[in-house]
Amino acid sequence: MGVQEMLPAAIRSFMPENGEEGLEEIRLRAGWPVELIYGNHTVKKLNRVTQKQIFETLNYLSGYSIYSLEEDLRNGFFTAKGGHRVGIAGRTNTKTGTYGNEICTIVDVSGINIRIAHEKKDCAKELLPYIRDGDSIYNTLILAPPGVGKTTYLRDFIRLLSTGDEEHPGLKVSVVDERSEIAACYRGVPQNDLGPRVDVLDDCPKMKGMRMLLRTMSPQVIAVDELGGKEECDAIFQIIYSGSRILGTIHAENVLELREKSSTKELVKEEKIGRYVLLKKEWDGSRHYEVYDKKLMRIC
Repeated sequence: MGVQEMLPAAIRSFMPENGEEGLEEIRLRAGWPVELIYGNHTVKKLNRVTQKQIFETLNYLSGYSIYSLEEDLRNGFFTAKGGHRVGIAGRTNTKTGTYGNEICTIVDVSGINIRIAHEKKDCAKELLPYIRDGDSIYNTLILAPPGVGKTTYLRDFIRLLSTGDEEHPGLKVSVVDERSEIAACYRGVPQNDLGPRVDVLDDCPKMKGMRMLLRTMSPQVIAVDELGGKEECDAIFQIIYSGSRILGTIHAENVLELREKSSTKELVKEEKIGRYVLLKKEWDGSRHYEVYDKKLMRIC
């Protein structure tokens, strides 16, 4: 679903006539003009957004069920229908917890950042030979800072691997889609094209989902977005030792960061990841990549 269809009329009127082609973010800040971000180019619309319009936009994007998203709002974002990520800013409500003040939710929302989900088919096709290992793949992590396109590339890898080609059979790929950003499921059915041999576990914590799929779906590949926690990375060892392959994304500026992160340094040390794909975004919005092997030696 296009994001314009999910916006109230007052905000939709700010959108360009040519729709969402190349659009990456829509930023709304109370009292300031709408910002439309295309690659690295920002277009400011003259109309200023009111806090009432921000609240109305939030209701539209959540399907008028914002209060059912309390757990997501605690983390500062939720995923709208179609896989669009909606980040929010405003006043937080906190409570005293085990580790000091903990965020309960965000209220009095004054800013929204809508990151547009894109299906860019074949964007990962050029990279596919680098992660192939015979008829399977190397255990692979896709690295990049936020907003560079990790999820977009992951989604296309899944589609390509699931579909197969003349030389390689399609693989059984199981996807843990904790935030509904990969498959954009609606009532459990993927709205994005992930290919014919994909099973999706939607709205499920990554660690639990990976172990559940391993036990129940006999996957050849398990795909997961935004790995980060120590427990999630520990689950990767179980996947690898069980004969499945992992295809995931992780936040990082470069591969050397992985040696320092407490969650990933063991994976690097044990050389369990065969390929690291580092994505970079240039000043003009274009992307390029670097590929590293299990020893963090660049091969492309």
